[in-house]
Amino acid sequence: MTNIEKRSVNNLSAIPKEEYLFKCTSACAGCSSSLCLRYVLKAAGPDSVLVVPACCTSVLQGIYPGTAMNVPVYNIAFAAAAACASGMSNAFATLGRKTNVIVYAGDGGTVDIGIQALSGAFERGTDFLYICYDNEAYGNTGMQRSGSTPLGARTTTTPGGKPTAKKDLDRIVEAHNPPYMATACSAYPLDLYKKVKKALSIPGPKFIHILAPCPPGWRYPSEKTVEMGKLAVKTGTWVLYEREFGKLSISGPSKAAMRKPAPLEDYIKGQGRFKNIDPEVLEEMRQQVERNIQRLSREEAGIC
Repeated sequence: MTNIEKRSVNNLSAIPKEEYLFKCTSACAGCSSSLCLRYVLKAAGPDSVLVVPACCTSVLQGIYPGTAMNVPVYNIAFAAAAACASGMSNAFATLGRKTNVIVYAGDGGTVDIGIQALSGAFERGTDFLYICYDNEAYGNTGMQRSGSTPLGARTTTTPGGKPTAKKDLDRIVEAHNPPYMATACSAYPLDLYKKVKKALSIPGPKFIHILAPCPPGWRYPSEKTVEMGKLAVKTGTWVLYEREFGKLSISGPSKAAMRKPAPLEDYIKGQGRFKNIDPEVLEEMRQQVERNIQRLSREEAGIC
């Protein structure tokens, strides 16, 4: 982004007023993934195409012709989103068009079922933006555990709490050396908007991983969605950063949080999916958070 563009988005009031996601979605009350998509599309603008595999978004968009989407959407099979985007991106390039090709997929279609197509598209150098909005389970089909479900979380297929840690998707993507990747959170829309703008200004494969709290799946009141996202960042459970051409920069909200993280219990206690969590599991979660903070802090400081 130019300096003028950076100055123009220092507050939410400077974000374009045009809406590309209308209010008639079929989303659950308090849905943060639809909030994220609203700002993704504001950053991308009208000359954009969404590629959406099976996920909550393929439902909340509504039924044609009464769709809530104000940009073209291509619904695709669970495993094929990045492959479809590769062909679409090449077709637009052949026509001399600069249309933004954006995959908007859940964690099930990214961390698990779609990871092969994602890896292939990144290896080929596809010019597109892949966004994973992560509600840490298969939300569209009843909250079964996914590879992105965190340790200790109760889902319909892990009623006693998931016994294994969340798959580190970001390090998998990092291994492909994309020119740009970032993390974001629905509770920080301005940060998300800026990262999408920057990603779309860079040629090649880009990736943004968004934490998208889910009221029915995480079992918290729908009005607490923004608060839940902020707690994820303030406790260091979710770290906001950018990695541009291999250089890591931790984002402002996480820089402040990492100096003195809020207690992990502040984040855990408000979610029914962690009800009656074993103290040993909670301690392992705390250690995971601390290790991740230390690793990212060392990387940003250039310490191997």
